[in-house]
Amino acid sequence: MATVEGPSGQDAPAPERPARDTPDRPAPAPGDDLGLEAATAEFTAVRPRLFGIAYRMLGSASEAEDLVQEVWLRWQAYDRASVAEPGAFLATIATRLSINVLQSARVRRETYIGPWLPEPVDTAADPHLGAERGEALEYATLLLMERLSPNERATYVLREAFDYPYGQIAEVLGTTPAAARQLASRARRHIADGRRSRPAPHGQRELLEAFMTAARSGDMQGLERLFAADVVNISDGNGAVKVARKPLVGATRVAKFLNAITWLWDDVTIEWKDLGGRTWAVLHQNGGVYAALTIDANTTGIDQVLWLVAPEKLGAFQP
Repeated sequence: MATVEGPSGQDAPAPERPARDTPDRPAPAPGDDLGLEAATAEFTAVRPRLFGIAYRMLGSASEAEDLVQEVWLRWQAYDRASVAEPGAFLATIATRLSINVLQSARVRRETYIGPWLPEPVDTAADPHLGAERGEALEYATLLLMERLSPNERATYVLREAFDYPYGQIAEVLGTTPAAARQLASRARRHIADGRRSRPAPHGQRELLEAFMTAARSGDMQGLERLFAADVVNISDGNGAVKVARKPLVGATRVAKFLNAITWLWDDVTIEWKDLGGRTWAVLHQNGGVYAALTIDANTTGIDQVLWLVAPEKLGAFQP
């Protein structure tokens, strides 16, 4: 089997085309017997799941919407009468397109200015999105899935979020059930390793509130007491003005950075929002949402401060 390099630098098996129901099959001749109305109904019925797969794979609601639209275009042009199970077929297209996007992620993100963070979504706004296994939708999981190869990520999403059997995952990826099990095992191990010693949701909020109090008052000593020694401050602004374009590492360095931007709090009001299994501090400025920030912690203290400032990442925080 051919291999492709995953985002983590390791080789991952490339998806192969099964003998039937192949997403890349040529367009049908005009007048196929399923009809556009029936095709629309089939697509609409599974659209929430397609978005759920694409969003969990890509970590971006806007990219997931674009990908689902591409699935629809391919479904319109396909010989639909030859498809025995439209729902499974459409999910296969969505998964394979997501893998292709992830394989080109390095190229795509070369044009992104500064660090890239996943975009949270509000599952309450779309109950179908949160109806499956919720852990795979948590923001912490999206962060950890950045460590996985594209095929590991696909396997984890299909198995943990949508409870696909290994045989069906193997068909989607063009591999064997045994290989799918190995991919799932590696993915779960990477996710579990990253989850160790993380605070419970209520503990995460308490730490975030303490962090915000110290940051807004310019209390450097208070910040350093909250921080792990190797704390990292990551700001996703995609080139926004006055947004750090490189991660800052170390308790003293991050505390000094926060002390240098105390001007920020003068014109900002704070709203607390629970999203993706964690609490966020939403910063309102000039009648709109300026940024959202959250923290992660381990047994030694806050080890990540995460800022979303890029406007395209703030949709879930808008009033």
